Amino acid sequence: MNRIALLSVSDKSGLIELATPLIEEFGFRLISSGGTARALRAASLPVTEVSEYTGFQEMLGGRVKTLHPRVHGGILARRGLQQDLQDLVDCDIPPIELVVVNLYPFEETIKRQDASLEDAIENIDIGGPALLRAAAKNYAYVTVLCQSEQYADYLRELRQHGETSLGFRQRCSLSAFHLTAAYDQLVSDYLQRQFKDTLLETSDTWHLRGRVKQELRYGENPHQTATWYATAGTPQGWTTAKQLQGKELSYNNLLDLEAARSLIAEFPTSRPAVAIIKHNNPCGVAQHENQEQAYRMAFATDSVSAFGGIVALNTVLSASTALALTETFLECIVAPEIEQDAIAILQRKSNLRVMILPNPTDSHNVHLRMIAGGFLLQSADNLEESLREWTTVTGRPPSETELEDLLFAWRVVKHVKSNAIVVAKREVTLGIGCGQTNRVGAVKLALEAAGTNGQGSVLASDAFFPFKDSVLAAAQAGITAIVQPGGSLRDQESIEAANEHGIGMVFTGRRHFLH
Repeated sequence: MNRIALLSVSDKSGLIELATPLIEEFGFRLISSGGTARALRAASLPVTEVSEYTGFQEMLGGRVKTLHPRVHGGILARRGLQQDLQDLVDCDIPPIELVVVNLYPFEETIKRQDASLEDAIENIDIGGPALLRAAAKNYAYVTVLCQSEQYADYLRELRQHGETSLGFRQRCSLSAFHLTAAYDQLVSDYLQRQFKDTLLETSDTWHLRGRVKQELRYGENPHQTATWYATAGTPQGWTTAKQLQGKELSYNNLLDLEAARSLIAEFPTSRPAVAIIKHNNPCGVAQHENQEQAYRMAFATDSVSAFGGIVALNTVLSASTALALTETFLECIVAPEIEQDAIAILQRKSNLRVMILPNPTDSHNVHLRMIAGGFLLQSADNLEESLREWTTVTGRPPSETELEDLLFAWRVVKHVKSNAIVVAKREVTLGIGCGQTNRVGAVKLALEAAGTNGQGSVLASDAFFPFKDSVLAAAQAGITAIVQPGGSLRDQESIEAANEHGIGMVFTGRRHFLH
């Protein structure tokens, strides 16, 4: 009796190269439907249409083809169970040994700019996943191939042993279940976006799906392994970035680049902004009409920390700025666009990683962190800041200039690890205190970094001041205005201290912890 293989693939890559030896070397009878059958006939290979095999014609415009007992019975029958074998005999169903299926191109469809919801719905595969799951479930007797990369290994197994080994079938089964799970999640994510007005935002289940984009040399440390995965669906964020030059990106590079992206995305592109990141914290940020000047001012905030840092820009990188960037050692530079002259200048530093990220604001709206036995999911801290929502709590309100600086410092402190303090003047950071276990320590670090330049500057705190000591330290350093969330039981102490020293203070009503 002929060995039977069911072939039904959207992606025809390697199809003929697989089908030919199946027939000529191993005596398989091929069953196929639609475009797969046409491709096989075009290659002069004998094939039996599914409709002929089942005795039931395709219907509903091709929506129903392989969903038939003669197909699924032949796949799911347990060869070691007498009752199953008798059922096959009674129903005149031959066993199917090989199932080769890949799925409708749903992901490719939804990536198209002109794809409609109807287009997407018609590219949701029904029969394909059913075939894959059936064959994968019965791996003890059936081999399932779901990607063309498996074809050569399958033929090698047959040529060496005449049949596939159990281990090979198990690996193929797992691949099939991975594929169908990922496919279902892709469809679910897409429909969740399409139906968002009619669905609850939360669910009792949450799935994460990714595809390997790059194997990284190692993780945070050389003894750790690491892989970069791209989330499924329409490319966004770093999957749209282009690396122009430099060494391969590392795990730590990507963490710092993401920190740089999220910070630079705070600033409108109407004015150049530059952020320098080191170990996931900003060490210098500035806004200025002149991009090169913005970089130089950001660099001056902490030139020691900036050495080996990541630089992010929110506007087209100019040649003059590129020249300034080459004056020190940097790990990475990222901008939405780079002038050709600037590219030529940066090429002088061959190891410098240079990235183009077209839209720095393009990102997921959730943050996920793993913990033992599970994970934490939260919405992203991406609410736009508005001065209209701030409340002046001191007798002297901040001046217009101070308000501009307070908004600048507030945008920056949001991206500094807690406890976080930022001292700024003329939209340039002068001192940053980050990651301290108490707020007084963070204030001290930021003020010491600012030094005498801190006279007449403003201060931002990511959370409230539980005591007046931080306000008094700020006053002694010459701070003229403070922005903080407010909400402490002892807010009045801080307000009175600010009033005593002529400091204008505003409450935002919103904190920005970043742990």
